[in-house]
Amino acid sequence: MESLVKLFGEHHVILFFLLFARLSGVFAFFPFFSHANIPLSIKTSITFFMVVFLFPLLSPLHVTPTLLNLTLAIVSELLIGFIAGLFLTIALSILQMAGMQISFVMGFTMASVVDPQTSTSIPVLSQIFSLIGLMIVLAFNGHHQMLLFIVDSLSLLPLGTFYPEMSVVGYILKATTGMFVYGFILSFPVLAFSLLMDVVFGMLMKTMPQFNLLVVGFPIRIAVSLVVIIVTLASTMLLFKREFMEAINQLTLLFAR
Repeated sequence: MESLVKLFGEHHVILFFLLFARLSGVFAFFPFFSHANIPLSIKTSITFFMVVFLFPLLSPLHVTPTLLNLTLAIVSELLIGFIAGLFLTIALSILQMAGMQISFVMGFTMASVVDPQTSTSIPVLSQIFSLIGLMIVLAFNGHHQMLLFIVDSLSLLPLGTFYPEMSVVGYILKATTGMFVYGFILSFPVLAFSLLMDVVFGMLMKTMPQFNLLVVGFPIRIAVSLVVIIVTLASTMLLFKREFMEAINQLTLLFAR
């Protein structure tokens, strides 16, 4: 190891490992790149290739090469990926929140699956919405914009100099609140039709006591909800795309000084 340091130079080796830490945060926390179905060996190989590819773009080292400074610098580089990934994950969670509310009114909360990206149990509709959302992200080259964010950060934010500002905390709080608000907005058409069906079923139960709500009501509720989901799916994904693009644009808060 010492011979490699002497061969390439101390500063170059430090820059290489700091860049590797920054890109590791991308593949550990960013949506799509952090998907559990992507083998760790593939993530590591792509990270190493990108480090070699982007190394010529690096500016000179801005950190004094001491053990404490280098430790803090590596933590700060991983923190960039964590915070940026949190921005985008919150935007993606809007679809999961909408799917949970829709599943509740449709009676699908018992049908849960394990999300391979977060390793948590979520309703089937939330999983379907999340997968469609990832397809939308790939369709408008959102994964390319995430990589361009890393490339731009090399010139705007030198390695080892990042520290979170209060504006970042403010946006996270705002985005978390918006996750619940937009989740309700996306699920509102199904919730509205479900409420309307409850009123209709209540009137039928009064006028026709022999009407069996469990046998007839729930299949009708599920069928109508699925029709509403299909009709509003395009609008739902357009709203999600807008919020996801807003989250990508807000990544510039990490460069504010």
